[in-house]
Amino acid sequence: MNMNALTFSSFGDAEVLEYIEVPKPKIAKGEVLIQMKAIGLNFADIYRRKGHYHLKGEPPYIAGYEGAGQVVESKSSQLNVGDKVAFADVPFANAEFVMAHEDHVIILEDHVPYQLAASLLLQGMTAHYLCHDSHLIQPKEVVVIHAAAGGVGQLLLQMCKMRGATVIGLSRSAMKLEKIKELGADHALLLTDKWAQDVLHITEGEGVDVVYDSIGATLNDSIAVTKEKGTIVFYGMSGGDPAQVDPRVLMDGSKKLVGGDLWSYLKTSQDRAFRAHRLFQWIFDAKLVVAPPEVFELEEGEQAHEFLESGKSEGKVLLVP
Repeated sequence: MNMNALTFSSFGDAEVLEYIEVPKPKIAKGEVLIQMKAIGLNFADIYRRKGHYHLKGEPPYIAGYEGAGQVVESKSSQLNVGDKVAFADVPFANAEFVMAHEDHVIILEDHVPYQLAASLLLQGMTAHYLCHDSHLIQPKEVVVIHAAAGGVGQLLLQMCKMRGATVIGLSRSAMKLEKIKELGADHALLLTDKWAQDVLHITEGEGVDVVYDSIGATLNDSIAVTKEKGTIVFYGMSGGDPAQVDPRVLMDGSKKLVGGDLWSYLKTSQDRAFRAHRLFQWIFDAKLVVAPPEVFELEEGEQAHEFLESGKSEGKVLLVP
């Protein structure tokens, strides 16, 4: 049997995407088949489409790792047909049906909407490990967050505020500075050539305790604005590869440069469930706000990719079969 999926067989712009029929996955022991209700679109999917990230399988490639749906077939002792589920690290998600191992599946409570789960999990769990594991935010610490109006940035900003930090949020877009302030940032700065000077001015030359850098090209400036014994968390390259870092700069200031990747923190089903359920609890306790998603049909994948790349989105971009 076949299903529809959003695919690409060559690398390039969004126009390489094709909505075609492909074989429906077959499940083995410990696996389930999920009928997708909402699929999260992420910049990693764009990087894979362009050939910049590792891909599983052979052409036609199916991107996507995040989504929510209902179990329609099960060879799992833990999951049953009809279960409402979600995931953040299962490949080939841009399709009507997705095969997943039981350890990667998070069971959703009835009151959790599919679109909320698909909007929250990957970016929310990323923000969670960044401020709890990469660096445990302490009250009164001063934090710089690059791309604070982005998907991870908005959630990370709110979590840092929940932990009592002073937050300086950065954005390339002047239009998004007000959004950063609305989410609770103490300062919102435009990412210009003098952003580092602006941060040092705010901190009266002292620097900040931690910088969360997802831009890459800004890494050396992020190190420069970090105070003695401070931490730089490097977890993305949306602005291009970073220049080489001189380790003597880290030594001289006793600074820590930490790498961050979500997959390192999702090693067990317990890891996934703990972080996911903490996120949902914060949402329903009104401690964490998620911007409404922009929703596209799965067959409108080309338009969805172009919209995400345009930088116009304030919330998650979702694909719905």
